Amino acid sequence: MPSRKPATAAIDVPDWIRCLPKVELHLHLEGTIEPETLVALSQRHDAAPLTLDDAHGLYSYSDFLGFLAAFKSVTERLRTPEDYELIAYNMVLALAAQGIVHAEVYISFGILYHWKHAAVEPFVEAIERGRVRGERESGTTVLWLIDAVRNFGPEEAARVFRKAAELRPQYPSIVGIGIGGDEARGPATLFRELYAEARDAGLRLTAHAGETGGLIEGPASIWAAINIGAERIGHALAAQHDAELMQVLATRQIPVEINVTSNLRTGCCASLDTHPLRRYFDAGLMVTLNSDDPPMFGTNLLDEYTLAHTDFAFTLDQIRELAANSVEASFLSPTRKLALLSRIEQYR
Repeated sequence: MPSRKPATAAIDVPDWIRCLPKVELHLHLEGTIEPETLVALSQRHDAAPLTLDDAHGLYSYSDFLGFLAAFKSVTERLRTPEDYELIAYNMVLALAAQGIVHAEVYISFGILYHWKHAAVEPFVEAIERGRVRGERESGTTVLWLIDAVRNFGPEEAARVFRKAAELRPQYPSIVGIGIGGDEARGPATLFRELYAEARDAGLRLTAHAGETGGLIEGPASIWAAINIGAERIGHALAAQHDAELMQVLATRQIPVEINVTSNLRTGCCASLDTHPLRRYFDAGLMVTLNSDDPPMFGTNLLDEYTLAHTDFAFTLDQIRELAANSVEASFLSPTRKLALLSRIEQYR
């Protein structure tokens, strides 16, 4: 993308942010289903299909339990491999429309194993069809992270991670693994040996940590994630309560995947005023911006970048730095990273 150099007129900031090459690192495939796509899925499977108004209503909730209910209601309409192909394809096109040039996206094998009691292979094959078609049409690339539900325990995580390693030779787009879910019921220390095994199998390591938890439990969850080898930390809200942890994150430049609107909508953070995004950035942490489950939270990555500018007073140079951070924190090849970093540096 060529540099954009307005001669005299003021910069159109929303357009500038949209055209800035961006990378998203914390996004759940099952959480990218737009209401319109949900209607299409409902027409395939429901005796009385949802209307668009019905679909929008499912995304309206007031607390974390409401979010879980909404997520379950939406993902219940994912029943066949073809459904997954549709949502993967639509996701890639939606990313491209926001100026996202690359994304690393979680797939929950736990949903397939536990909710659908299905073998994952036909679904992965379908997801790949959707990805390849979307990439070909848009130019936006996607890598997959295979997510285990930590509160299901190490045995279930072993099943998920080993399947990811088994499928990786056939699907090189499967690049890494992670753990999500209830941090209190599935502490990261339980997965130390499995993370070492996944790393030895060539998989990259991520972990949700410090999204919830108090002044002690939250930072402890992040410490545990670091200690088992996580290369990126999802959310990391609780790091703000531990000065030593903040220093380690900054010194070691361990990327933190920040999801502002998600944190607000789930109640993990009380308000924009108390969100640590600005504090983390000013303290030298490698901050990346992400959207998590965008339609569920009424946002997308473009909105998150705009929010950083309008509500957290990030300058355009700092917005460019956030975009560069996401490239550096990605699991892309060094060659692709250098090419994207060059595009971002030249973008004006």
